[in-house]
Amino acid sequence: MNTSSRFSQGSDAGESALTIGDLADRTGISPATLRVWEQRHGFPCPTRLESGHRRYAESDVEGVLAVVHRRDAGVRLDVAIEEMTRAAGRAAAPRSPSVYATLRRRHPHLATHQLKKSTLLALSWAIEDEFCAKADRAHIFGAFQTTSRYAPARARWVELGRVATSAFVFADFDQPSTGGKPVEVPLAHDAPMRREWTVVCDSTDLPVALTAWEVPLQSGVPDAKRIFESMWTVEPTAVRDAARVCAQVAGAVAPDRAAPVLYDLASQPATGVADLASVTAMFNRVVAYVDRFGS
Repeated sequence: MNTSSRFSQGSDAGESALTIGDLADRTGISPATLRVWEQRHGFPCPTRLESGHRRYAESDVEGVLAVVHRRDAGVRLDVAIEEMTRAAGRAAAPRSPSVYATLRRRHPHLATHQLKKSTLLALSWAIEDEFCAKADRAHIFGAFQTTSRYAPARARWVELGRVATSAFVFADFDQPSTGGKPVEVPLAHDAPMRREWTVVCDSTDLPVALTAWEVPLQSGVPDAKRIFESMWTVEPTAVRDAARVCAQVAGAVAPDRAAPVLYDLASQPATGVADLASVTAMFNRVVAYVDRFGS
């Protein structure tokens, strides 16, 4: 493979021009170990080409070398990574990943549907009611784009946070919340998740993920009729991938709150399928909400 073909699969290559092999050569850490660190600790956080290949920036070389230096000095790996992430502050936020793009790339068999906001809202409420509120030891995540769109749902998410192991919400907040649940995670103005609508409930018995991105050029469309390209799944592996993306984005801003969640999500989810009775109940709720509020 010649060098010129490396970057022919996408336009992300600019500043993030290093392959995982390049990063391994520059830092002395094997590609396999770098992948494990990414999975378990959300570090280093690469950009992805449309093909799914990782690309890293020069700052990633510096970050990995800093972690290696601290680890070799006797600091625990997780502590060294947290120290480096904290020092970097919000610098990683512009490179934060997309839940929607991750599921499309890793699970291309998932069907997509164009839904009005009113239908998407009904589906979200059904997930929150049937999955998040009843799931055991769930990690839940919600992306709302703006604080004004989160405001009407805040009371619901406070209640959900009381029964969940962890709860995170994402929007254009001014700063991360410092206590309680859900954790409010600010998104940079150019973060991909600022365009997305996401509800993820990662649990052993009731996994579910809904993600959608707003179709452009809808400035004159009534709010309830705005169109979103949407997908949802109850496959445990796909839900875990969505949850990891959310936890990684949270970890770049609130590492203390996100670190335990990243550890929980590092392992592969239990095999099997979601409880079919709960899936049926969820879709019954969808029908009821759509019927109540209209589509």
